[in-house]
Amino acid sequence: MSYNTFGHVFRVTTWGESHGPALGATVDGCPPGIAITEEAIQHWLDKRKPGQSRHTTQRREADLVRILSGTFENRTTGTPIQLMIENTDQRSKDYGEIATTFRPGHADITYHQKYGLRDYRGGGRSSARETAARVAAGGLARAVLEALVPDLRIKGYMTRIGEHKIDRSRIDMAEIDRNPFWTPDAKSAQEWEGYLDEIRKSRDSVGAEIEVTATGVPQGLGAPVYAKLDTDLAAAMMSINAVKGVEIGEGMKAAQLRGTANADEIRMSSEGPVFSDNHSGGILGGISTGQPLLVRFAVKPTSSILTPRKTITETGEETEIVTKGRHDPCVGIRAVPVAEAMMACVLLDHFLLDRAQTGGQRGKIGSFSAE
Repeated sequence: MSYNTFGHVFRVTTWGESHGPALGATVDGCPPGIAITEEAIQHWLDKRKPGQSRHTTQRREADLVRILSGTFENRTTGTPIQLMIENTDQRSKDYGEIATTFRPGHADITYHQKYGLRDYRGGGRSSARETAARVAAGGLARAVLEALVPDLRIKGYMTRIGEHKIDRSRIDMAEIDRNPFWTPDAKSAQEWEGYLDEIRKSRDSVGAEIEVTATGVPQGLGAPVYAKLDTDLAAAMMSINAVKGVEIGEGMKAAQLRGTANADEIRMSSEGPVFSDNHSGGILGGISTGQPLLVRFAVKPTSSILTPRKTITETGEETEIVTKGRHDPCVGIRAVPVAEAMMACVLLDHFLLDRAQTGGQRGKIGSFSAE
């Protein structure tokens, strides 16, 4: 199976399956001399790992990361970095009944049609378990960004779960790490607790909407035409399991605006150009403006549910299926740290790409230069 690698300069290849002995990432193109430890990467993995609340899968994985290569005395050497996470709480027997039956909403049928075989244990390579490797790679990317772009900050959060969305007048970014939903609206977090309990008890699941922002992003990241920053960000978010739609800035709402409202006016200040608003989500022509980046995406409801659904078997027989096992009633919750990791990997990749192409050179506007 090909296409397990993303990135232009900072290249990440993930490997492993949900119920295999281990999974991980091989990272190539990391600059040398960056301070990194397993503990630093573990901090981000701990945000994603399962079993932290009743609202996520109860699979118990410590998700302990090991750095197998590419560092010496806690610094990167510039050679490929191998990150490994062992699987320790697999229950493959939970999936025995679906060995030859396709789960509706899952990649079972498409994997079978394309490759002629599939790992039915938790979905194998198509499982969201694969995202642990991305978070590990993202932890490494954050360490590099901290050294090269110290003012850059990445933050993800949930803005909607099913039919319930946050009240933006109550947003407090400090609340994000204080509730199990990674939401900046404390009142919504309280309301969502009961709502998701009802969803789970009804043997159903629900979707979510997530935003991820980046502030302190340098101007000039991204390149026309096929290496646009928003192109790669959209691809990165869309590659996350269960994501079905991605927006940058106003996104689909831009279709409702007039040009006078959508085009952010520009004026000059003592610190350089400033924009009247940020409808563009911090990107124009595929290149960062220096404003905050804003990416938003929708996650579909978890397809593994305890309510019977009609399906077929590999022999073409019609049947019903109940997907047993330990599953998230809302997979969007644990997608938040994954989105942050993908944002970090893409931004570092484009920073290194820009440095290789332009050396950081920037055009002047008046007497101001962004260098």
